Amino acid sequence: MSQALKLAWRNMWRNWRRTMIALVAIILGVTLLLFFDGLIKGSDQAIFGNAVRLYGGNLQVHALGFRAKAFRLPLLPLTSATTVIQMAQAQPNVVAVAERISTAGIVSNHGNTLRVAITAIDPAVEQPMSIQAEHIVQGRFLLSADRDAIIIGKGMADALQVQVGDTVNLVGRRKDEAMRQHTMTILGIYNLDMPEIEKATVYMALTDAQMLYNLRGQATEAVIFLQKVGGEERLMGTLQSDLPGYEVDTWQTLRPEIRQTLDTKLIATNFFGLVILLIAAIGILNLMTMAVFERTREMGVLAALGMKGRQIMGLFLLEGALIGAVGAGLGCGLGVLLTWWVGQVGISLTGLSGLGEIGALMGDRLYPVLSLDTLFSRALLVVALTALASLYPAWQASRKEPVSALHHV
Repeated sequence: MSQALKLAWRNMWRNWRRTMIALVAIILGVTLLLFFDGLIKGSDQAIFGNAVRLYGGNLQVHALGFRAKAFRLPLLPLTSATTVIQMAQAQPNVVAVAERISTAGIVSNHGNTLRVAITAIDPAVEQPMSIQAEHIVQGRFLLSADRDAIIIGKGMADALQVQVGDTVNLVGRRKDEAMRQHTMTILGIYNLDMPEIEKATVYMALTDAQMLYNLRGQATEAVIFLQKVGGEERLMGTLQSDLPGYEVDTWQTLRPEIRQTLDTKLIATNFFGLVILLIAAIGILNLMTMAVFERTREMGVLAALGMKGRQIMGLFLLEGALIGAVGAGLGCGLGVLLTWWVGQVGISLTGLSGLGEIGALMGDRLYPVLSLDTLFSRALLVVALTALASLYPAWQASRKEPVSALHHV
């Protein structure tokens, strides 16, 4: 094998100009592909991370029956919120666990009316993780002691034509299904550049909601925040086993449209990457075809000396794979350097419009990142494609008759 490797390496550089052209195509293709992978992975991390903060934790625990009626936000109190919190806090990688109350309601002001979700939070626990708290543009965020007070999004403030200090009528459904109307003061307004999302939810203090909606000392859900996105499925299985009397969901199961959008984006990314590598593979195919044509007499000599057709075929396949390996190695190195350099400063997204909810969740700066599994999988794919591109020329080489090959001009 070592002899074949040495021979393939020597043959690879016999026409070094053509080999360099093929290598440049592979290196540029791999570098561009890895950088594109880094952009996609960086955008996914930003979207997932902000979605977790926006929609209420990596995981949510509800009472049985909630999932079937989730679109109505039923007031189904947890049997023991304390037990749920203790079980969740005992799990690794859990940063915080918070109680919440969520119900459906209506907010109105001087004839302007919106259907909303009413979310009551524990500010002392959730403020460090809250994307709403981070983007307060007027007033302030909630405090645990606040009463008859809410914070709203800029989209809602514009729709209701209100500002900080104004009062609105808030109607919410109580535990007994009766509707409770109350006058609330706007303490703060946040701006996420997502008007439709901002119009959908009002936030109030948990203790205030417990009194208003006849849920003293109770909560309808527990939200769990993890150190990083990615361990939800495993933890969901663990908690579901430990808490059989509850329903455990991730934000992705309750908001599947975000996952579907990202899956579509992943398909487009893989297609784009495959096109780049196929272009490089065409260069390898041309290189190896020309090599077979130019070295016909050489192959006749090898065959006359006793080298079998499969050995000649293996030699050309090995030569193509070596070109792919060298190109993949250099391309991966350049791709990692480029991704690292751009990742230090980020790519400004300020001024981009028309990206909708996904664009807003990415934030104002994108930081590309690469993982080792992506790096190795792309490198192996390049080597496999270049070897595959060498298959037909290698097969042609193996079929040459020694006599005709030796007389080839």
